[in-house]
Amino acid sequence: MHGRTLDYVIIIVYLIGIAVIGSKAGGKNRDIKDYFLGSNVVPWLAVCFSVVAAETSTLTFISIPGLAYLTNLNFLQLALGYLLGRIVVAYVFLPAYEKGELKTAYTFLEHRFGGPVRSYASIVFLFTRTAADGVRLFATAIPLKLLLGISYPAAIIIIAIVTLVYTYTGGVRGVIWVDVLQMFVYLIGAVISGIFILKLLPNGWDTFINIGTNSGKLSFIHLGFENGFAGFFSHPYTLIGGILGGAFLSMASHGTDQLIVQRLLTTKNLKGSQKAVIGSGIIVIFQFAIFLLLGVLLYCYYGKMNIRSDEIFPMFIINVLPEGLSGLIIAGLFAAAMSTLAGSISSLSSSTIIDLFLPRFGKKYNENQQLKISRLFTIAWAGLLVIAALLFIQSNQAVVELALSISSFTYGGLLGTFLLGIIVKDAKQKEALIAFSAGLMGMTVVILTKLTAWTWFTLIGVVITLSVGYIATIFRKNFGKSTVSD
Repeated sequence: MHGRTLDYVIIIVYLIGIAVIGSKAGGKNRDIKDYFLGSNVVPWLAVCFSVVAAETSTLTFISIPGLAYLTNLNFLQLALGYLLGRIVVAYVFLPAYEKGELKTAYTFLEHRFGGPVRSYASIVFLFTRTAADGVRLFATAIPLKLLLGISYPAAIIIIAIVTLVYTYTGGVRGVIWVDVLQMFVYLIGAVISGIFILKLLPNGWDTFINIGTNSGKLSFIHLGFENGFAGFFSHPYTLIGGILGGAFLSMASHGTDQLIVQRLLTTKNLKGSQKAVIGSGIIVIFQFAIFLLLGVLLYCYYGKMNIRSDEIFPMFIINVLPEGLSGLIIAGLFAAAMSTLAGSISSLSSSTIIDLFLPRFGKKYNENQQLKISRLFTIAWAGLLVIAALLFIQSNQAVVELALSISSFTYGGLLGTFLLGIIVKDAKQKEALIAFSAGLMGMTVVILTKLTAWTWFTLIGVVITLSVGYIATIFRKNFGKSTVSD
């Protein structure tokens, strides 16, 4: 990118502008309710866009086009499941949150099972979110190292510092409004890239349709029975596996993960939260369609090459896009990375303060002191995410698989424990702790032995957790008397 001054100007202006906008949009934060919940006055549409941006990391921006380049549009089956899962979250999980006037996803577990279950879930969230988003932060450094000619640590630290500025000063309101802007930046970048490729193809759209159809790249329904029963579970993107896997993954990520739940709790009322989460599912389907079609377009332009799928889109940005336009796309990469990172910093800080710190030490500090401590935790978690990202630089495993494996490790146990509290009315604290632990241990075995494709991970974790919790509850009712409180 030597000599491409305009690209550098666009990127620098964008980074500075984002930091200023986020700080101003957050307004004055008087207490931790302002800082972590936005005083429950954020419009639902803004929350909807923010949810989409938060779940769209650089992995999505570079890996989904690469996935379609290698395969086809089968990933869309998973996106349909995402929408179904969010509908369940809207009408099962969110009313439970609203009824309890909850501040974090894990407050529900305390109301239902007691403080130890809440602390257990929160600690598990903190560890896995740090590891998974450390991977996502590192993934941002892959294309940025190629595009800007800087080192991995430099790219990681630049993104972390800019994100920290507006997260620290603006709180969750600042994060949400910046997410709204950044969603449009990276989507516009993807659409412009697709249009640019179409212009480069001889006969444009006709060539796209012909190559896409003849190569099978435009296929998006895969039943998965051609290789028998074992093949059905080993392929991640079958119709049933994709829809079920996507639904349960979405129920876990949008119903139990503080990264998303924190945003949903900032709306004015339950109806606003429901519209935000369902609306995000509809947008995500269109978003994945755009990224996947971009991958097919890249295949039409380059043909089959011996290259890592994650490198195909960055290579196109570097070698083909003109000066200025490539700067806009790089800004889109920053946008996708920072929206996820900002959400991680804010959700990690809020869970630490609200779930762990305040129940034990809250009475010692007034509201102003609690706000100051919250901001210190914001800085601390930003630093820990940078450290986590640096640790993954030497990893040889594909970053997409690494991030999904880490997230899936706990999602099944978390979702299963939430459902245990909702479905099994007689379940108590001891059963919840046993079930959650069984879910985590079960997923450890499934992931390490690679028994199934990753799309089945969350569903398997839910089944293990719910089954163990239900059996433990029946056992206690029939053979013993629990001395543990609800």
